[in-house]
Amino acid sequence: MKHYEAETTIAAPPERVWSILTDAPAYAEWDNAVVRLDGRVAAGERLGITSEMDPKRVHKVKVTELEPARRMEWTGGMPLGLFKGVRTFTLAPDGAGTRFKMREEFTGPMLPLIWKSMPDMGPSFQRFASGLKAKAESG
Repeated sequence: MKHYEAETTIAAPPERVWSILTDAPAYAEWDNAVVRLDGRVAAGERLGITSEMDPKRVHKVKVTELEPARRMEWTGGMPLGLFKGVRTFTLAPDGAGTRFKMREEFTGPMLPLIWKSMPDMGPSFQRFASGLKAKAESG
């Protein structure tokens, strides 16, 4: 298993952070790594992510878990579990604010080959957390 993660404390309540995380059409306004997020963020729904890293490709994921204002999980990858990515977003109350964490774990027999060709997503994860924080704190 390989993973990337980012976390931050946001001076806004979890409900405010959650409303931003579940507003798919607005992602490109605050996450500069996302060109577009198509679909509806709801349990069982499929999303199409177009990123700045590869703007000609749409990454398909499914919303596999959804606990409003607490936790969300997106799962994508190759058939038969050859390569799988599971991105988890967690929100926890922290005083008057929110402790936000995003982690993506990669697994599957194709992982060693694919990992070598994957770009470093660490900076993108940090920008995501920073963009979410700025958007939530801007009111």
